[in-house]
Parts: sequence; structure tokens; C-alpha cells
Amino acid sequence: MKSFLRLCVVALVLIWPASMVAQDPLKVDPAHYKVVLENASVRVLRVSYPVGAKSVMHQHPDALIVALSTAKVRFTLPDGKTQDSDFANEGATYTPAGTHTPANIGSTAVDGILIEFKDAAAGKAVLPTSRPNMTVKVLAEGPRASAFRATASAAFAEPAGTKHDFDQVVIALSAAPLSLSIDGKPAKTTWARGEAVFIGRGVGHEAKNTGGKPGDMIVVAIK
Repeated sequence: MKSFLRLCVVALVLIWPASMVAQDPLKVDPAHYKVVLENASVRVLRVSYPVGAKSVMHQHPDALIVALSTAKVRFTLPDGKTQDSDFANEGATYTPAGTHTPANIGSTAVDGILIEFKDAAAGKAVLPTSRPNMTVKVLAEGPRASAFRATASAAFAEPAGTKHDFDQVVIALSAAPLSLSIDGKPAKTTWARGEAVFIGRGVGHEAKNTGGKPGDMIVVAIK
């Protein structure tokens, strides 16, 4: 009887759906996924795949990907079907929770920022469609968040104590001429492409364009 039970267990493991055993990409594929920041609301990952690189089966919650390069990726699903996706440089895509194996099938490296949402359900905050002294273009929209390409003019400024009723992940697209102080902490004044910071809802902050020229960024506003 014991031998029979062991055989049954082995058989179940062999036929168990891949989606049930898929794991966190940080655990099964740390070569391609690195933590940028993490808190109770989001986990932000830097995703990097050289040309020809392939991952292993893993899963993500609802998420939004910001591409920092032009790339072509093939996603293999647990049922064996594949989906090919083209990513535009400095574009964004909202992705529902799912399980897959990504592979870089393009001629350029994959480089991107993946924002994973932790809340059990989407929030109800109203996201802005415009901001003073900032040009805003919608890149992607989803139930939990929207991504905007934002250009802060030379006159852009948010005074100390400014608060919003939504979370924000701000991703620099260049060495933006921006000073940002969050919750009274020392201001961040130097930026590198792909660098990301989190501004929580209801958290006072101060932001100002200090360079006298426009600064480009992508803002992921989370309901």
C-alpha cells in the first residue's frame, strides 16, 4: 500500500500543471530579475535579457512593464502555447497576473522596469490627466494603474508638503534636472536612466526642475 501511495504522489507531481509549481522570478531566475525597490504596495524589478536569453516558468501578479529598449519577446504559456510581443523603447504595457516563460527572440537586449502590484484589489483613486507645467502622454492604462510619459518644463515645481491620493513610481529616462525630496528626507538631485523612486499616497514631497530645461520621465500612477 505504501509503495502504491508513493507512486500516486510521483504521478501527481509529474502531471501537476506548470502554473501550480511556477515560482517567484527572483528565486528561479535571479540572473534576469533584480529588485529596484519594494514596499507594501509594489515590488519594482529591473528586467534584463541578453539577445537569445530564455527564462524558466514563473509567475507575476498584475503588473506594468516600462521598456527601456526596443525588444521582441516570446512568452511560452503553461499549456505550451506561445505569444510574441514587441516592446517599443520608452513604452509601457499593462499585464494581468499570469504564468509564463519569456525568451528574447529579438536582435537587441531586453531592458525594462517591471512594477508588480501587491494590493488584493484595485484602488479607487482618481488619476490625473494633466499636471501644472508638465506635459503628460498616456502610455498604458489598466485596472490598477496608468503609465504616463511626463516632461517637466523648466517651470515645474511642487511645493514642500505636496500630497496626492495615489501612489507613484517615477522612472527617469535620462539625467533629469529634477530635485525630489520625499517625506522631509534629503533631496535626490542626480538621476540615471531607468532609476526609479516611489512616492506613497498621502506622503508629503517637494519636486522642482532645477536645470532650466525640460526633463523626461515615466510616471506610473497607482490607484
